[in-house]
Amino acid sequence: MPAARLGRVRLYARRFTRSRSALTGVVIFVLLVVYATAGGHLAGRDWSAQDFLALTRPPGPGHWFGTNQGGNDVLAQSVHGLQRSLVIALSVSALTTVVSAVAGAGAAYLGGRVERLTLLIIHFLLVVPSFLILALVSNRVSGDWRILIPLLTFVTAVLPARVIWSVSTSLRERDYVLAAEFMDVSRWRIVARHIIPHLGALLVVNLMLGVVNAVLLETALSFLGFGVKTPDVSLGSLLADGGSTISSAPWLFAVPAGLLVLLTVSLTLIGDGLRDALDPTSAAGGRG
Repeated sequence: MPAARLGRVRLYARRFTRSRSALTGVVIFVLLVVYATAGGHLAGRDWSAQDFLALTRPPGPGHWFGTNQGGNDVLAQSVHGLQRSLVIALSVSALTTVVSAVAGAGAAYLGGRVERLTLLIIHFLLVVPSFLILALVSNRVSGDWRILIPLLTFVTAVLPARVIWSVSTSLRERDYVLAAEFMDVSRWRIVARHIIPHLGALLVVNLMLGVVNAVLLETALSFLGFGVKTPDVSLGSLLADGGSTISSAPWLFAVPAGLLVLLTVSLTLIGDGLRDALDPTSAAGGRG
């Protein structure tokens, strides 16, 4: 069994590495992570430090990406903003994957009232204007990013849970599930060990593409003033600040916008590569 599992991992890795676009996405994402972790040393100052002798200074020596209206170094702020957006997006995507897997697979296998109640909640949340709820609630908690994570998870887990439920309904009739039932294995143990592991490909793709969704959602909230708020910053709040001075100080908008584009493009390329690698019917799967 370990040998077979190792062989499968190698097969998936071979399929993934055959995609130039996926590898390009990996390189860009790694560079962004390095920038988010080590970029502060290049700036040479704290992201919250203010230089009142260099207000809205264009890029140049001493402030390589310029400064904003308050004298904050844009390079240092973009590093911190990227860090904050990555932490929020990765946390939300991981929690969304876990919650949607347990809710969707659990509802599909348990059936009965549990399934009906879960689907009722899912379908209700799918038609509710979730962005409006997020804006109202996050505004009440003053844009605390720690509160923003469970809020975004609650909203973004709905659709993946519905998809996982649909796929899991076919898994509950498989022979290995029926055999586990015959051996009197507990119901939640069957869900955890015999249904969710067989959703691995779907969960991995959802995990990666969920990061993109979380980044864009957090950015939209922060851009509109409902997400991360001062004194903290994220890519969305930096975009909001730069949007008002795009004609007079374009670097304030260009830097976070460029980072956001690179982040979303890299994660999308990686997600597409993983989807092709894990799908045996894809072109990459055939070449594997």
